[in-house]
Amino acid sequence: MRWTLKPKPDPEKVAVLAKTLGVDIPVASLLVQRGIESFEDAKKFFRPSLEDLHDPFLMQDMEKAVLRIEKAIEEGENIMVYGDYDVDGTTSVALVSSYLKTFYPNIATYIPDRYDEGYGVSYKGIDFASDNDISLIIALDCGIKAIEKVSYASEKGIDFVICDHHRPGAEIPAAVAVLDPKRQDCEYPYKELCGCGVGFKLLQALGSRRGETIENLIPYLDLVATAIGADIVPVTGENRILAYHGLRVINAAPRAGFKAILEQVKKETLTITDVVFIIAPRINAAGRMKHGLHAVNLLTEENEETARHFASEIEIFNSDRKDADKSITAEALLQIEAAKEQERFTTVVYQENWHKGVIGIVASRLTETYYRPTLVFTRSGNKLAASARSVKGFDVYDALECCSEHIEQFGGHKYAAGFTMLESQYEDFKLKFEEVVSGSIDKNLLIPEIAIDAEISLTDITPKFHRILKQFAPFGPDNMMPVFMTSQLKDAGYAKCVGGDDLHLKCRFVEGASKKSFDAIGFNLGGKCDLLSNGNKVRAAYCIDENEWNGNVSMQLKLKDIVSE
Repeated sequence: MRWTLKPKPDPEKVAVLAKTLGVDIPVASLLVQRGIESFEDAKKFFRPSLEDLHDPFLMQDMEKAVLRIEKAIEEGENIMVYGDYDVDGTTSVALVSSYLKTFYPNIATYIPDRYDEGYGVSYKGIDFASDNDISLIIALDCGIKAIEKVSYASEKGIDFVICDHHRPGAEIPAAVAVLDPKRQDCEYPYKELCGCGVGFKLLQALGSRRGETIENLIPYLDLVATAIGADIVPVTGENRILAYHGLRVINAAPRAGFKAILEQVKKETLTITDVVFIIAPRINAAGRMKHGLHAVNLLTEENEETARHFASEIEIFNSDRKDADKSITAEALLQIEAAKEQERFTTVVYQENWHKGVIGIVASRLTETYYRPTLVFTRSGNKLAASARSVKGFDVYDALECCSEHIEQFGGHKYAAGFTMLESQYEDFKLKFEEVVSGSIDKNLLIPEIAIDAEISLTDITPKFHRILKQFAPFGPDNMMPVFMTSQLKDAGYAKCVGGDDLHLKCRFVEGASKKSFDAIGFNLGGKCDLLSNGNKVRAAYCIDENEWNGNVSMQLKLKDIVSE
């Protein structure tokens, strides 16, 4: 692990903000680091308001999209809502289809089969639309690169409205409307929406034309918050507003599908982290193991009994997914060792019978062992399909573009991508990818980083400090839970290894002169227990967390790492 301390903010700005808000210097310092420098900024940060959402018509092509959907409704056309099989795609389809169905009956939903059709807009989906007299497809979380597919649909008399957030290629599809804040010619003020977020902006625009206010759309925000968490987009600007209010919906009035999932989990208040680790994997499991439509059915079901039935099916899919990703990860690690590729700059592994639905998860798992850009391949029909994951600071999408002569089709983000290629290209591609990464990556990026917000004393950790910190949530990229560092800590004689294989570290830290102390837990830090023996002093990197035990709630330090002083 390498520890990096974030630059200290301007002390003058910190002092002014601390006085303006009536908060202590450590809190004001964290706020200024996050770009919050005035009372107005702080108000928007701590009390995200739906009033601050941007006008959806600022998005390029929004007017065209709305006019085409209104025309379809006026003329009684059949509309198909199409989206991918991941969380962002299935929540988007649930969002847009359930909203449209409240006032228009001719709505079909379509999720491509992961194994038969693959990612994005498919010819099979367009043929389905044609066979069922559907003349308008609203594509969500996909479509920005579907140039040939949109043209094929056009020949069949089918129009497309595309709502995407992935990076466009050199050419934009010839759809009726292409909503994507990442378009070069789009001046929409916030660029980081997820696919479901772009879908929500479309609903906001449609609703405003129907005389509705933002209040009418609040019940749908649980879906948007789930997509924001699962798609790992920055939790800033509009995403923060949507996630904040969406979490309130999940906690106060969850839809039947969420309620059915959460019945298994004894948690009173869900955070965005809970959404990412509890709700999202289960929604994803349907598309990974069976079919994404199962997830849409769960998310749109209003009958609680039926929703429970769907949720129990999805629970089985999720259990199967866990088994598959565990066994494939073990096989992939053996493959790396057998090929003596432990010291490379990249991980590239392939086996033709690996389950296509879990190769993305396996890629993420492998980066936990070998922290470097990782690709996992499997066979998909007569081609190979791959999932890519990166490490913080390295753009794997750009690296793949440098290898494009070997790739058939690809799309994605800076840190995650998916693509297909011919098997004959695999070995040449593997060499090229290693060459591109080794030649361009900063070697420091291959060591996991703990980014520390501030060095504080344990005496700074008061109930008020913790209460304000909790209001920094929802956390996520560009607004992570603050990480602190404290020096000159000793264990109060409680240090021990806990959990299977003594995997975790439990101790109670006491700080030098102040004698202030806190319980601490370090997951996967059992190997560092010896550092605390004989009264040795350490430096700790940690977040501040709550521990619930027998109905009592106390503050504890959730350790990221400890090192000897």
